[in-house]
This record gives sequence, C-alpha cells and structure tokens, in this order.
Amino acid sequence: MKKVEAFLLVGLIASMLIGCGAKNDDAVIGISVEKLEDVQPVEAASVEETEEETDEDAPPKEGMVRSYFTNEWVDEAINENRPLAVMYPINKEAQPQYGLSNVAVFYEIMEEGSMSRQMGILEDWEDLEQIGNIRSIRDYFIYAALEYDPVIVHFGGPELYVKSVLTRDDVDNVNGVGGVMGPDYGAFFRIPKGSASEHTAFTDGEHISKAIDKAKFSREHRDKFEGESHFKFTSAVKPNTLEDYSDAVEATEIDMKGCFPVTKSALKYDEDKGVYLKSLYGSAQKDAITGEQLAFSNIIIQRTYHEVRDDNGYLAYQMHDTTQDGYFITKGKMIHITWKKTDDYSPTTYYDDNGDEITLNTGKTMIFVVQEKGGSFSKFTVNGETYAD
Repeated sequence: MKKVEAFLLVGLIASMLIGCGAKNDDAVIGISVEKLEDVQPVEAASVEETEEETDEDAPPKEGMVRSYFTNEWVDEAINENRPLAVMYPINKEAQPQYGLSNVAVFYEIMEEGSMSRQMGILEDWEDLEQIGNIRSIRDYFIYAALEYDPVIVHFGGPELYVKSVLTRDDVDNVNGVGGVMGPDYGAFFRIPKGSASEHTAFTDGEHISKAIDKAKFSREHRDKFEGESHFKFTSAVKPNTLEDYSDAVEATEIDMKGCFPVTKSALKYDEDKGVYLKSLYGSAQKDAITGEQLAFSNIIIQRTYHEVRDDNGYLAYQMHDTTQDGYFITKGKMIHITWKKTDDYSPTTYYDDNGDEITLNTGKTMIFVVQEKGGSFSKFTVNGETYAD
C-alpha cells in the first residue's frame, strides 16, 4: 500500500509543479520514492473500513430489511406483518413451551398469588407448527403489548379488568375461551386432544392465520404504528459495551428471584456469544421446538408503580408513566435508567442518567417489569449485589 500511495503522491506533486510552470522536468522526475516516505498523506478510510460500513448497510440478500424489534436482518414481509403477543404461563409444569425462539421481545410481570406470567412478541410466526401453551391475560400486559401493534393471543382473563380494553375497536385479540372478551375464531386446539385442564391449550401459525382472516383483522400494521425501529439500536459492527458510562457495573449474573420468588428467573452472560442465557427454576428455559435456550442481547429491568386491586389479589401495574426508573444490562455491564410512556401506541422509551435515549444492541430483548422501590417483590441481585432502591 505504501508504494501505491507514494506513486499517487508523486503524480500529484508532479501535476502541481507542472501547473506552476516548472522549468526543469528533471526536478519532477528526479524525486525519489524514498524521499517521500516522510510526507504525511491526508488520512482516508481504508478499503477494509469502507467495505465493513458498506456490508453493515447492505442486506445479505435482496428483499431483507432491519427488524423493527431486534434490528436483525429479516424478510421485508416480516416487518409488514403484524406480530403476535402471546400469553405464556410460567408454571414449572408448563415447561418447555413452543415458539419461544421466534420471540423478539419477552416480558415477565408478576400477577396474583405471588406468581408471574410471560408475554412474547413473536415475529415470523406464520410457519410455526405449534405455539404455546397459552394462558390468560391481565390488562397491564395488554398495555405493554399495544406499542407493538400485535394480534393478542390469550386464553381468557379476569373479565372485570380486561373486558374494557380487549373490546376496544383498536385492540385485535383471539381469545381461547370466547365470550364477552372476544371470540376464539377457531384458533385453538388441545394437547392431548379433548383435555380441558390448564397448560393444554395451543395454537399454530396456520390456525392463527385463518383466525385473523375470519375476524377480518388487518395483517399489516395500522397507521398508529410508527413503522420504524421500536428501540434505538447501535450498529451491529459497533456494539454498545456501556464502556462510555463511568458508573457502569459488572453484570454477568442476574438473579431475579427477589422479584419473582416462584420462578427464580435468572440470566447468565455468555461472553463468547455476547448474550444472556435465561433459566427458570434453576434450569435452562428452552424452546420445545428447537431445544435452544432463550438468549437475549439486552435486558431491561423496569420499575413500575403497582397496587393490589381486590381481595382476590389481582394486581395493577402502571404501564404509562414518566416518573419511574430501572436498569439496562448488555455486554456484561449495567447502568441505571429512567423510562417514559405517555400513550398506548408509542414505544416505551428508556433514558440514561444524562437524559439520552439508551442504545440497544442488535438482538432480542428481555423486559422484567417489577414493582417500584419498596414493593414486596422489588429486589434483584446482580453479580452478588442486591438492588432494592
């Protein structure tokens, strides 16, 4: 490369001298390459850097775009097609579950009885041969889901608290128990067949697709959906390591049992893969279809105001707020954050302590919605240190 640069520089100097009316051609021709070694050319991007930036911007094949929810390359049809928001039970006897590898964003939130529940935002779901098992929903899960503009898939819920939301004209849901909270549209089946017990309700891509057509739901995102990245993502070739934050702490082992005492949700950082591997009840949480353990590039712990609604222990979580805080974990580090959400369809936005929106890494995101400071289930542990405040 030095010889090529020197050759080009010789030509440039020659042109300049000739342009200035140099009288002695030998003065130009006689300049040696060796004498030019000390000349410092203007720095420019290397070929490798240019190719890297180009590769980052160019899809691996025609028709692919960046996913709204993970920033990974996906077929354009996946972005155009609305995702599913599926209610997964987290009970030990309900594991493993189907379709989790297609989850882009995963939620865990406490419900009544000191038990939590999960909701997955599923992309690329149409070819899935089995999804579930599927359980009931709570209204705060609905408010968490709406910003993704999904079709909500659930098996009932407490009518008193969810009916008014599920029956709104702008909320599309497929309800396994039918009735006042919405029809089932023939979307569900039982395994084993004929069973009526919990944890036996399932669906698949074909059944949901037919149900959407039967219900006349739109498959494409509505105008209220922004149609751009749901989170702020960094470049895949320039990951956010949180090294720019002087207050970032080591975060390779995340223990959430103080927030979710039954499930004992936890994650451990796999440095080689750059992701956090999720476990339940002390064992790997896996997709029953692929056998793969759930892996996340980003973890958000979102503190939220909550209250107990009635004698049955039903809870309320305030998913619209501008006053609460939380933590962001990625690449083995953690920082403190705040968050805000002011309407149903706008994404929940997370900010660092400088007031800047945080930058997520390409990949899937795990969001734990936990009780505000001082709540009964508000403590969690990172690398052995407990965070309660």
